[in-house]
Amino acid sequence: MLPRERVMAAVEFRRPDRIPVQIHSSSAGLYEHGQKLLDLMLECGHDFGDLSGLKLPQPPPEEFDADGKYHVIKTDEWGVKWEYLIYGIWGHDLTHPLADLATLATYKAPPPPALSGPGWEAAKVSAAQHRQQYFNVAWAGDLWERMHFLRGYEDTLVDIMSDTPEINRIADLITERNARVIEHGLSINADAICFGDDFGTQQAPIFPPDVWRRFFKPRYARLFEPIRRAGTKIFFHSCGQILPLLEDFAELGVNAIWPQLPLFDQRELARRCRELRLAVQLHPDRGELMQRRTAQDVRDYIPRLLENFDTAAGGSWLYLEIDPGFKWECAEALYETAIALRG
Repeated sequence: MLPRERVMAAVEFRRPDRIPVQIHSSSAGLYEHGQKLLDLMLECGHDFGDLSGLKLPQPPPEEFDADGKYHVIKTDEWGVKWEYLIYGIWGHDLTHPLADLATLATYKAPPPPALSGPGWEAAKVSAAQHRQQYFNVAWAGDLWERMHFLRGYEDTLVDIMSDTPEINRIADLITERNARVIEHGLSINADAICFGDDFGTQQAPIFPPDVWRRFFKPRYARLFEPIRRAGTKIFFHSCGQILPLLEDFAELGVNAIWPQLPLFDQRELARRCRELRLAVQLHPDRGELMQRRTAQDVRDYIPRLLENFDTAAGGSWLYLEIDPGFKWECAEALYETAIALRG
């Protein structure tokens, strides 16, 4: 199988010729571990793109304080100011453009990607070349997370529970913008459109399921409808304990989920997802396993994980990402095990 065919088989619960792998080339992990990590990534390769041009990151010197600590403050395209304290790692939101709802009347979302012109033509050509061999995923954005970046976390929670007109306007503004981003992804013939919203705490969904179904589900249904109509796959990432929402994701047409595995009983999650025909992106435990355990623990964990989800029969694939703070021996064991399992 070509890599693209291999991933498609996994997503469609058909048996791939070997274990599909997806690598996130985290600049933070590469910056911390350097060439030895890059060498393992290139040796392993993955089914979502060509890594041969990957280089070690070189952050600008001006992004470090006089004492050598990384410290950057930037404002994103939505007008949210962020503070970054670790190179390559998500920052902390400092300001919220819609904290004062009086600004909502004049607030504008950033323009979506163009559907014509040189940039769009280049994106379409690049995507076509990519799909000749590799599975192509286009990012479509978030909803819940974008809302609390704009409004502030606590106020957003209260507003959603109260179902205020203003929070509905904010959600609709983001949904409309995401719909335009989806149009772009479909126009370049992506194999899958990916979304991400962390809807769980460590114990349960953040929102009561009936509130989630009232507020979020209809908006996702609107976003997903043109994707389903085009026959394109839908991927959804959500950290936290989201077991009560899995059936809703399946009803919405999601084809694959990326959950926070340590919060679930793996066999139960695998059984439920197979029942619902939800393929699973298997991201090994990035906390206890990769930061506090041993290389042998990692070598034992990965085959057991793939066995629990019956990855060889389709319905899941292995996702590799090395973050700062991972023990090198654990990172090395993760890649060496993946390389061996892929034959």
